[in-house]
Order: sequence, then structure tokens, then C-alpha cells
Amino acid sequence: MYILSIETSCDETAVSLVRADGDFPHARYEVLGNALRSQINLHRTYGGVFPNLAKRDHAAIIVQLMIDALRDASMLKNEPQQLSTDTREQLTTLLDREPGLAAQLLAFHETYGVPAVDAIAVTVGPGLEPALWVGVNFARALAALWNVPVIPTNHLEGHILASLYADNRLPELSFPAIALLISGGHTEFILMRTWNTYEKIGQTRDDAVGEAFDKVARLLSLPYPGGPEISKLADEARTHEYPRTLELTRPMLDSGDLDVSFSGIKTAVRYAVQDKELTHEERAAIAREFEDAVTEVLIAKARDAINEFTAHTFIIGGGVSANRFIRDSFTATLTREFPDLALYIPHPSLTTDNSVMIALAGHAHLHAAKDPGALGDLRAEGNKQHRRIPLGENAFPFAS
Repeated sequence: MYILSIETSCDETAVSLVRADGDFPHARYEVLGNALRSQINLHRTYGGVFPNLAKRDHAAIIVQLMIDALRDASMLKNEPQQLSTDTREQLTTLLDREPGLAAQLLAFHETYGVPAVDAIAVTVGPGLEPALWVGVNFARALAALWNVPVIPTNHLEGHILASLYADNRLPELSFPAIALLISGGHTEFILMRTWNTYEKIGQTRDDAVGEAFDKVARLLSLPYPGGPEISKLADEARTHEYPRTLELTRPMLDSGDLDVSFSGIKTAVRYAVQDKELTHEERAAIAREFEDAVTEVLIAKARDAINEFTAHTFIIGGGVSANRFIRDSFTATLTREFPDLALYIPHPSLTTDNSVMIALAGHAHLHAAKDPGALGDLRAEGNKQHRRIPLGENAFPFAS
């Protein structure tokens, strides 16, 4: 089957065309087309993601990305189709929240016609609600035009599956498995006893780890996004062995649970740099100490989780999993301390938000696909409101 997947949860717009042969989780996948646009340059001025700006850019670019993905997949037809006045009005109503998107989609349809897509997978949450709605409404409009079902997918499940995806397949997992999701919006430990079952067993009590990286970067007068900038300075400090100028605590190591907290580390950095003119070496040393502290906390909690649940598999996913020091530290520590543990870390191209992971998550929940005429309850579930995204019998119980 051919799945068109859509991701607009934050500051990346992505559309993919993925062929799935077989049943989940034993299918073979082929990414036929994959188009992505990052909004980093748009949000750099604000030092973070500005939701309404993200929403406008998603709406402005998503049709072109769909065209690019379909063209790469050799599925862009040149079979123009004229639409009735009723259909045009229906699409305009469906997309009335996204100025200009209806006109773009109508122009696409009247130029290219209907591609041979079997289903549409779209991120419905968690994420920034204004941004999510662009993808959700776009999926509803496509379903109406193409008469294909829509699969509501969970962004976090997508990150887990992206971490497992390699060589066009998902592996034969040994359960129980534990996933650590680390990104700008989430830091969570998830227990998987079988495929498609998830239980949150730990989470941040305040800042997500990626959010903490960005906040500390601002304290050090580094540009957005802060994670890569912190890592670059930290690597320099390690390479040149700059003297340590700050010693940060490693919070909640003895809390008796799998929760983490990064607000205190961030506050300690703020007090350390307040009203000071830092040299380049001092900034680098602070960046190193911060990255060391965060990594040690995550590894300590991962060790506790593996031991508590006798895990056979450990999965790391999310944007912060691109951090080389964190990847290398987890690999070195877990392979040394748990030699029989299977460790999965995503390919760097699949660490940030992308639509390939949404295709995988959609394929996992084909049973939850909604027919084109039954999309009235298909909604975006933002971070604050998100509690449970229905995916059939195996709901994905992540709360933000």
C-alpha cells in the first residue's frame, strides 16, 4: 500500500510517500518520496518557535512539499480534473483556517488530478496546536478529494519507530523494551511490553531536555537553536581540556522514581553567569559541564529503568538524540554495563521531526483509519490539551 504522510507538529513541515508491503511490524518499507522544510531561520529572531508564524509557514509550503514528494515517487500524474462548485466550496470550508491553502490545493487538483495513494497518515498530536491543525485540515481536505482514509498518528510513537527503522524494516524486538524520548518538548521514559503498547514510566517534572539546552544557550548568548551550539562548545572544551569553572548538581538521582528535572541545572547556570563577562573558554567550560550533567542524569535514570523492568531493549529517540555526546555516552555505557541489551538510536536524518516516522506510525494503526465521510472528530491535540489520542484498541497513552 502507498501511504502519504504529513507532519506539522512544530517547526518542520514534512510530506512523504512510503510504500508498505506486508503487515506491521513485519512489513518492508520503501521511502519513495520525502520532502521537508525547516523553519529554523524563521524563528531564530524569537529565540524559539513562534506558533502562529509556524502555522502560516506550514500552510504556505505544504502543497509544494506534497508535489515534491509525489514527483520523487514518480506518482505525480498530469491528469487535470475539474471540480464541481459544491466540492470547491467544501474544500474552501475545510481549509478556512489556513488562508491561501484551499486555492493551492484546488490548483494542484486541477493540474495533476488524483495520485494512487491508499491512505493518509497525519500527526494529530502532541505538538503546537495551531501548527497541528494545518496538517489535520490538509489531510481532511485530501481525503475528501481523493476518497481515501486518514490515519491519526501520535508524534511520539513516530519517534520511537523512527529509532527502530533501518534497512527498510523494523527489527524483531525483544521485550520488554524501554524508550527514552528526548526533544525540545518532551523527556519521557516509555515502557513497551509488546508492539503498539506504551506506558509512561518517567518524565520531566519541568523543562524538557531540549528546552533546557535552548535556555542555557540563551544564557550564554548563543544563537537559536541552542542544542547544537552548546554541543559545539562542549566538544571544544573537552578537546582542549579547558579548566572547569562550574560544578552543577545532578538532580533527582536518588528520587526513587524515573522522573527527571532540568530546571535547577538551568537556574544554577543563570546564577553562575549573571552580571559576568565570560571569556570564550569560560562559556565552553560551562557548556561542557551542562552537557555532562544532563547526560549523566539521563544515563542514571536509564540504568534504573533497565534494571527495574529487566528490559531487553533500549530505544532513544527525538531531536536531542542527534547530540553526538549523548549518543556516544549512551552507547559506551549501556553496551558495557548491559552487554545483552539491544540498543537502538535513530539515523541522524530521522532524529528531528519528519514524515517518514509518521508513515511508520500510521501503518502500525491501519485499524484506526477513518473513512473520508467520518472525519468530523479528527482533531489536533496540542501539548496542553493532549491526554489520549485514540488509535483503536491500543490507545497511545502519552500525556504532556
